[in-house]
Amino acid sequence: MIRTVDYGETNKIITLYTRETGKVGVMARGAKKPKSRLSSVSQLFVYGHYLYHHTSGLGGLNQGEPIDSFRSIRNDLFLTSYAAYAVELVDKLTEDNKPNPYLFEMLYQVMHALDEEKDPEVVLFIFELKMLRVAGINPQLSSCVNCGLDNGKFEFSIREGGFLCHRCLSIDPYHIPLKKKTAELLHLFSHMDLGRLGNISLKTETKKEIREVLNQYFDAYSGLFLKSKRFLEQLDRFKLE
Repeated sequence: MIRTVDYGETNKIITLYTRETGKVGVMARGAKKPKSRLSSVSQLFVYGHYLYHHTSGLGGLNQGEPIDSFRSIRNDLFLTSYAAYAVELVDKLTEDNKPNPYLFEMLYQVMHALDEEKDPEVVLFIFELKMLRVAGINPQLSSCVNCGLDNGKFEFSIREGGFLCHRCLSIDPYHIPLKKKTAELLHLFSHMDLGRLGNISLKTETKKEIREVLNQYFDAYSGLFLKSKRFLEQLDRFKLE
């Protein structure tokens, strides 16, 4: 479940992301009633089996069975905020009824990693890089975007859409300076399987560099404004105070 909106006094319109159909919106009638059989399966982040009738318009949810409600996420405001950003990103970057089993598995892996309380910032770094590929705007992170050099020290160019080597920095005077370790992690994270993510510990400075690249790149190429992301940024500032 990636989105839920109250409809009337007792109903909800919920958005599911499914393996077979992709993103689907359905009406969960009576789901707001405390004793409704649809109440538990119409909560945000729930992973489960859903039976619904599909039409050209808004379908209807008949029944559902929760498999995992990701309790650790629900009990932690910060983890909830990271999960909310992940599902909103999927919602905004996908079209209805366009199945993508790879994305379905990836989103489940994100929720599972957050629920296991792995570093949420690292989880989101990996997910965001993969979502850039889903959106067709992924940056060049394996070599210099200008000359193709695949080793050495790299900086990042928003304008050019990827790494610039030391010989090509002059083509973008506004490139973002990166430590060599940060550039290596950007490349690694863009290919990393979230299901195999261990406990990675990054320095605060490294995280700031990665976050600056991703924020500026998303702002420049995605055209998205996500409420969940702005709220997450406010929480991050609160943590630093």
